[in-house]
Amino acid sequence: MNDNSRLERFLFGLKNYVTFFLLIGFVITCCMTLFLLTLQKSMEISFTEDNIRMAAILTFCNIVILSLLCTIIDTVRRKITVERPVRRITEGFQKLMDGNFSVRLKPVSGFASSVSFDPIINYFNRMAEELSGVETLRTDFIANVSHELKTPLSVMQNYGTMLQSPDLTENQRMEYAKAITESSKRLADLITNILRLNRLENQNIYPTNKKYNLGEQLAECLLNFESIWEEKEIDIETDIEEDVFIESDDELLSLVWNNLFSNAMKFTEPHGRVSLSLKTEGDNAVVEISDTGCGISPETGKHIFEKFYQGDTSRATQGNGLGLALVKRVVDIAGADISVESEAGRGSTFCVKIGRIKDG
Repeated sequence: MNDNSRLERFLFGLKNYVTFFLLIGFVITCCMTLFLLTLQKSMEISFTEDNIRMAAILTFCNIVILSLLCTIIDTVRRKITVERPVRRITEGFQKLMDGNFSVRLKPVSGFASSVSFDPIINYFNRMAEELSGVETLRTDFIANVSHELKTPLSVMQNYGTMLQSPDLTENQRMEYAKAITESSKRLADLITNILRLNRLENQNIYPTNKKYNLGEQLAECLLNFESIWEEKEIDIETDIEEDVFIESDDELLSLVWNNLFSNAMKFTEPHGRVSLSLKTEGDNAVVEISDTGCGISPETGKHIFEKFYQGDTSRATQGNGLGLALVKRVVDIAGADISVESEAGRGSTFCVKIGRIKDG
């Protein structure tokens, strides 16, 4: 304890003593005066100067002793009921500030519990638990980002080194250059998704809602992947109900459709099938995007909207595990709902439900 703290505690104790002294002095003086006046009238007793002086001295001594006793009792009470719980809470916050997110405080018990510090302690424990979860996610996120950045960079470095060989054929040079281009594209996509997800998670996003035709937006997003489905000879099936209008942020929702179409194209084998359906159900517009790709297991399905989660490690090079995390965040912001039905080896169907405008 430093000198300033000692001085503050001394001044606080002195202030308490003076307060009790004045209060008790006023009460006892009034009581003694009333008692002596009543006694004098009823018994016709005359008080001498010596008697009055002695009574004043005794009264003053009583006031001093009672004030000191009350000050000691109040100091002990404050130390038990206030200072001790406050010190525990302060030490807990200090541990949190030092990076110890496992700290938890026990509820106040016994005589001190009457001060009702338990609600504060409960909120502290909840905050510490939330911070612990956030720290775990942050650590995992950094580890995953480092790994995901390292993979394409290693590929680019290896193929760049191989390109320096003078004995390569033209076909080999083209193959290595293509590998470098694909890795650089994957790296660019990863960085773009990280920035988007960081912006969506760490800022209050206020969507710019406007009325537009959802079917037209879906068709435009699907056409962006025409070169991919033609190269892989994927059969495209569409069932789009006409004049389905919604009021939402079209730029945000385009992230959802583009990511879902991208996954469908990536994981569908050549000569497979990708289907798009748009229908209305009551107050909702229902979008279903299906594929005949590798599908996902029930265990994987529980985690697919988590950052960097990739259930099929054999296909990890085709994605970075951020697309569906982006999708889930945007869907939540738009007030929509997303679900998935899938079976390993049989393909997947993603279903998005969003409120529609009935009158079109």
